[in-house]
Amino acid sequence: MNEYLPRRRAAACALAAVVFGLAPGFAAQARAEQVGEVSTVWKLIGPDHKVVVEAYDDPRVEGVTCYVSRAKTGGLSGAVGLAEDRSDASIACRQVGPIRVREALPRQEEVFSERLSVLFKRLQVVRIVDPKRNVLVYLTYSDKLIEGSPKNSVTAVAVDRATPITLRR
Repeated sequence: MNEYLPRRRAAACALAAVVFGLAPGFAAQARAEQVGEVSTVWKLIGPDHKVVVEAYDDPRVEGVTCYVSRAKTGGLSGAVGLAEDRSDASIACRQVGPIRVREALPRQEEVFSERLSVLFKRLQVVRIVDPKRNVLVYLTYSDKLIEGSPKNSVTAVAVDRATPITLRR
């Protein structure tokens, strides 16, 4: 048996994970927790088209949760994971407890990313620090590999001045 075969197989699996967005990023990533959904179109075969609401706790800022609503395609293609969800999304981030910044934050950081189609589209949530106002700004948008997307939504969480936000250098 070829001794390099296991290494090549591992390398191919790693490459596939990166290409298909299955590998975790280097930054701390929030995890989605679905908190609700409404059906928008009934489908005879497969799940209905829906609008889902998901919660994401900021992994570096304790006490801040973002709620993102987005369309989720149903039907047969949605059931097998081949559907391309729409780019529309809305975000509202709120203080849900005492805010504690766990470590110095980069000026801008992706805190969540999720694939919306098999190959190309992703929904992203980016935290932007506004140190002058001591505010955390959260932007959600979706992008495509080739043409991008102008659809986006923004929200902000004011942090008490007694809790300064330190920027990473």
